[in-house]
Amino acid sequence: MATRIVMSKLSPTMEEGRVLQWLKSEGDTVETGDVLLEVETDTANMEVEAMGSGVLRKILVGDEVTVPTGTLLGVIAAEDEDISDLLSASDSTSRRAAADGDGTDPEPPSVATIPEPQPAVPSPSQRTPRADQASESPAAQDGGRLKASPLARRMASDRGVELARVQGTGPGGRIIKRDIEAATAIGPSAASAPYDIVALTQTRKAIARNLVQSLGPVPHFYLTTEIDMGRATELRQELNQSLADSGLKVGINDILIKAAAQALLEHPDVNVAFLGDHIRRFKRVDVGIAVAIADGLITPVLRNAGAKGLRQISLEAAELIGRAREKRLTPEEYQGATFTISNLGMFGIDEFTAVINPPAATILAVGAIKEKPVVTEGTVQVRSRMRVTLSCDHRAVDGAMGAEFLATFREMLENPLRLIL
Repeated sequence: MATRIVMSKLSPTMEEGRVLQWLKSEGDTVETGDVLLEVETDTANMEVEAMGSGVLRKILVGDEVTVPTGTLLGVIAAEDEDISDLLSASDSTSRRAAADGDGTDPEPPSVATIPEPQPAVPSPSQRTPRADQASESPAAQDGGRLKASPLARRMASDRGVELARVQGTGPGGRIIKRDIEAATAIGPSAASAPYDIVALTQTRKAIARNLVQSLGPVPHFYLTTEIDMGRATELRQELNQSLADSGLKVGINDILIKAAAQALLEHPDVNVAFLGDHIRRFKRVDVGIAVAIADGLITPVLRNAGAKGLRQISLEAAELIGRAREKRLTPEEYQGATFTISNLGMFGIDEFTAVINPPAATILAVGAIKEKPVVTEGTVQVRSRMRVTLSCDHRAVDGAMGAEFLATFREMLENPLRLIL
């Protein structure tokens, strides 16, 4: 019996995915569990495994093609099995998508079963290049030859576009159809315009979809306080000295996570989500850690942070952040935070406000620790100070609630022994 392959919906926010590359070719024999292809979702690169054995009879969507979830990608069947009914049942969307890959003739799509993909470590060629990684001219080159799909080359020739002036957005900087379309979008001179057209990655599209639903519909208000970080900094130094032989280092962010989690346990009315007709008050604290990646932002979640010590928080946070930057998180690891911390202090940012990601009701923005002159008991002293801003959804959290939480958070950081006792 034929096995159908589709672009599965791998997260609640995923609306489309991009085929990075097929690892099997038409005619290859495959076994259940073999990795067929790699796809880019809105948050990670994933491997798609075969859910049946047989021959990969048809590939319907080529490399570098973005398609909606549910789109049919290919068919696995016995070598002599009639799959004409499956092929004729496929829709025109898959037919167009197949033509957008490497310039091959469009094939009628098949039907596909939903595989259970596993996270994949993206190779450098599969990651979307950052502006500071743009290759030679600016299109990526391979042995002196510009990397471009056959379809992109034909389109460039037909439209008079100089490939060497086009920034490729395919894997490894390869020029694909959308890059030629972008280069000619505003007329023949677009390819030499004094700017680059940067296509949205799946991650950036997800950010745009989610946050456009936030600042307008969600009634934000902001609470800012300044915290003396002298004792917390000293505690970190002492902890790291004692952990020197283990190779583990506790960071300021680890201390912030612990302090926030402990404060939320004392103020559960801030550890909530707004669900339209009710508020969900969480019984444990799952802290989202905002992590910048090459093409956006992702928030791995450190589960049950309130029940963990600083050492465990440091170990788990480092592992999650590392895999987040490699786009290897599973959906369960970046969804469902009850509270989020966004720290831009390492970039020298003194203070900022962060946008809530619904249905969460709060997010904490953390600035840099800086030495400042402070008046203490009538004398001026130089102290390490840090400003934090709590964004709150006023439908779920009132000003007094947020202020009380921040007061406890500040007191814990200024008296950090509370975090280890």
